[in-house]
Amino acid sequence: MKIKSSVAIALALALAAVTLHAQDAGKPKLDVLNGPVTAKLGAVAQIAVPEGFVFLDGDGTRALLAASGERTSGNELGFLRPTNAPWSVFFEFDEIGYVKDAEKEKLDADSLLESIKKGTAAQNKHREAAGHPPLIVVGWEQPPKYNPESQNLEWAVRATSEGQPILNYNTRLLGRKGAMEVVLVCDPDDLAATLPAYKQLLADHKFQTGESYAEYRPGDKVAKYGLAALVVGGAAVGAAKLGLFAWLAVFFKKGFKVIIIALIAVVAMFKNVFAKILGRRSDQ
Repeated sequence: MKIKSSVAIALALALAAVTLHAQDAGKPKLDVLNGPVTAKLGAVAQIAVPEGFVFLDGDGTRALLAASGERTSGNELGFLRPTNAPWSVFFEFDEIGYVKDAEKEKLDADSLLESIKKGTAAQNKHREAAGHPPLIVVGWEQPPKYNPESQNLEWAVRATSEGQPILNYNTRLLGRKGAMEVVLVCDPDDLAATLPAYKQLLADHKFQTGESYAEYRPGDKVAKYGLAALVVGGAAVGAAKLGLFAWLAVFFKKGFKVIIIALIAVVAMFKNVFAKILGRRSDQ
């Protein structure tokens, strides 16, 4: 069995399990879009989904997070990942208003990292209560960096969970009414190889007409904070996804044994769903 093929199989099974769970809960069937296709990110933006990628909308993303034991914000707009590689991209939109970039030359990486560590420590209480191992923030993989031409703010935090290295690469795409929060989850050692494909995805992200940063008009809502607060506030978004599908992120390193463990976990999800279905039918 090839590792890459098994990743695709595990992903397909996981998405199918989430779909079955949604149907069992009386919710509409979740739509999985296969590229190439243009997918809507709510009413504010769109993203080109390339061939070999799958996409879930906001409802599907929340279902996937919930099935993984992660918290949801209600702002999720999409989940995108290749079918043959262990990395994922999450999209949320925070309608905080137009974010002024006056702080672009004043981003204090040290103080921002300390704030992120404190925020992650607070979130660990929720993770432990939910039965998940805590996350330990190690430091910057990339300190916050703002591009005034594209209005993109980027940073990357390296963390560990149960000794396993995990990485979040964060991007904020500034728009007229708020910020598109984009989180790349990947193996730290795969970041250099993943970034070109990730940045190409973002190059195909477009705000809808009237929603771009350049279309700001006097009288529009202005955010009460700037770029530094986006980094600190984004720690909550990022930390919630640092551990998501961590087992997928180590497929290429752990090999066949890890794949089997992952597949067993997915099969267990199926068993729980089918048990509920059969139990419900026996009561009728």
